[in-house]
Amino acid sequence: MNKLTGFIFGGAALATIALVSAPMATAQDGASPGGRPSAHRGQMGGGFRGGAPLINIALQHKSELNLATDQIATLEKIKSHYQSQVTPLRQQIQTIEQEIASLSQQSPANLIQIKSKLQEAEKYRSELRYLQLEAMDNGRSVLTAQQRDQLKTLVSSRHENFRKTQKQPS
Repeated sequence: MNKLTGFIFGGAALATIALVSAPMATAQDGASPGGRPSAHRGQMGGGFRGGAPLINIALQHKSELNLATDQIATLEKIKSHYQSQVTPLRQQIQTIEQEIASLSQQSPANLIQIKSKLQEAEKYRSELRYLQLEAMDNGRSVLTAQQRDQLKTLVSSRHENFRKTQKQPS
């Protein structure tokens, strides 16, 4: 009887974790549970809303960074390539998360199927993360050492400004 009770409570705990982590897991790839980009990832190489953040920042500050025309074109190409690769992956993750939510609602939940879906989603998240790092590395390789240093300074100041605005009372 103790084994059965342990199994039931363990299964309930796993189902609860699946329900709680499903929205958070979706948000890890830079999208909120509703599929919209999240506001802030808190790390430079993290969520790539519409493209690599370093590439976006570099393109937004192309004059301050003194980017040449060919550098701008290359960064735009990297950004576009990244977006075309991650869109289907994000859609797959969203579909899997919906399936997990549906499976979790069943009573009793099919934990083997849920575990399989979780593992499937993690493969896609891993691929997303790799693509993020690849885009970031490709973007950095386009910039000179001086431009990379300037970009680091811009990113630092953006982070500081973000932190200051978060600490201000509403």
